[in-house]
Amino acid sequence: MSGRIPHSFIDDLVARADIVEVIGRRVSLVKAGRDYKAPCPFHDEKTPSFTVSAQKGFYHCFGCGAHGTAIGFLMNYENLDFVDAVEALAEMLGVEVPREAGSADRRRDGASLYSLLAEADRIYRAALKSNQRAVNYLKDRGLVGLTAKRFAIGYAPDSWDTVLRALGTDETRKRQLLEAGLTNRNEQGKEYDRFRDRIMFPIRDPRGRVIGFGGRLLGEGEPKYMNSPETPVFHKGRALYGLYEARQRGAAGAGRPDEILVVEGYLDVASLAQHGIGPAVATLGTATTVEHIRYLTRIARRIIFCFDGDRAGRTAAWRALETALPHAGGQVELMFLLLPEGEDPDSLVRSGGAEAFRKCMDTAVPLSEFMLGELRSQVDLSSADGRSRLAALARPLLSRLPAGVWRELLTGQIAETIGVGVGALERELEKPVASPQPAGGRTGQDDAGRGADRSRGTLVRRAIGLVLNYPAIVAKLADIPDLSRVEQPGARLLHRLLETVVENPEIVPAQLLERFRDDTEGRYLGRLLDNAPLDTEDAAAAVLQEMLQRIVAEDRKRRLQALLSRPSLSSEERAEIAEIQNYLRNAQGNSGGP
Repeated sequence: MSGRIPHSFIDDLVARADIVEVIGRRVSLVKAGRDYKAPCPFHDEKTPSFTVSAQKGFYHCFGCGAHGTAIGFLMNYENLDFVDAVEALAEMLGVEVPREAGSADRRRDGASLYSLLAEADRIYRAALKSNQRAVNYLKDRGLVGLTAKRFAIGYAPDSWDTVLRALGTDETRKRQLLEAGLTNRNEQGKEYDRFRDRIMFPIRDPRGRVIGFGGRLLGEGEPKYMNSPETPVFHKGRALYGLYEARQRGAAGAGRPDEILVVEGYLDVASLAQHGIGPAVATLGTATTVEHIRYLTRIARRIIFCFDGDRAGRTAAWRALETALPHAGGQVELMFLLLPEGEDPDSLVRSGGAEAFRKCMDTAVPLSEFMLGELRSQVDLSSADGRSRLAALARPLLSRLPAGVWRELLTGQIAETIGVGVGALERELEKPVASPQPAGGRTGQDDAGRGADRSRGTLVRRAIGLVLNYPAIVAKLADIPDLSRVEQPGARLLHRLLETVVENPEIVPAQLLERFRDDTEGRYLGRLLDNAPLDTEDAAAAVLQEMLQRIVAEDRKRRLQALLSRPSLSSEERAEIAEIQNYLRNAQGNSGGP
């Protein structure tokens, strides 16, 4: 497993990389003034709206909103995770990726785990060829040899030490087998193979490396399905079975399929692929996670969540919907498909064939329609109480949606359903939601995104945009007001951006963006990096100075009004009122106001 990559190296890598060259190797760019343009590689369009700025080291599509640095482009275009993208960019520049102290050993250990897992994969595949019972099971499930080969399906022999004897040649290797989840150790300290008498499904990362296994028991016993445990290279909440194979079926050159089916079983994925349906991926015995959604929305234009039609399937579908809400309404379609009760994708495609399954896929509904249908089924719309209940159920769901046209349209649909005006429902939605439920995958990052959307067009939002576009202007400010106490959406993020630039005065826009890539508050910063919001840095510095002063002044005014509205005041509060009034008088005098 790779260790932590120092910020200083990422800064240097972004500064050295020629983003025009990186993107130009994959997309045909045309010079347009100071920048470059091309049809966007992330969505279909006739008029080029994809712009690359060599000066800022940044790309942005005005059509679909895709944006980022050279690292971000490699992540989205090549479907790489952050570390892999950094390593790929470093390889282009001929430099080695350093790791912080102590991480070199961890990286070597990670490489050893990948190697062991690959060796175990070969053992399992060889064992399948020599075990007729396992072969017959796959045939009985309708799988042919080519499908088994494509998905590298294998068999773990009914033995306690097949892998242990073959790979545990010394104490170091035995320790690594345990770490990779290939063996177990009992209370007496005896080690043995974790997977025994099971059909083995290797789980691969986007680069094709085996990171874990899923095993289906052939004989009697429990558990019927078993996955690898959490390891340094395998995390169930991030991994998806069939993901590597799905990327191989993507659009030419981009590895980006038009749509992906999300199902629940290994055999569902393999059986659908054999019938020409898909690509499909499966979650690994867990609910659909935020990490799953984020990755899938990067690589496909349409995601169809496919669940069994029984009660458990509907519950799983609803959980997936809750997790997907913060990503709804964008360029990626989110669809839901509930199969006939008693059917799963494997059984349906085997009994009815590809044509029957495709007809079933035609019944998939958009997220909004599925959500409204489920909400309607829980209430009696003929009564005022029922309609009020629907509004209450919808309220926390709508609050998770990103602000924009899609949310407004859905709000209008719900308002029409319950027979109230849109304005009345929107005012109700503005009220704080009590005790938000985490089950749908709601995180601080989602809250930060909504905060960024709410602050769109505000002074804070515009100030953040100026700092992102022209970090050098921070050094030109005569004074940087204290924003640490300002209670406005985005103010804390602005404060931290200013601190980062003060500490790193040579930082450029792309470097600043990368500093906040995984930050809870900074996830949406790329949306605020425009091409040229102002003509010159001098003009930007003057405007930013005024904005910062106004942000503080407006916050002080709000605080003053809140204090003056109280029926009684403490001595500390009276002193605070005097301090705020004195500040505002000085601010007006400095600005030339009355």
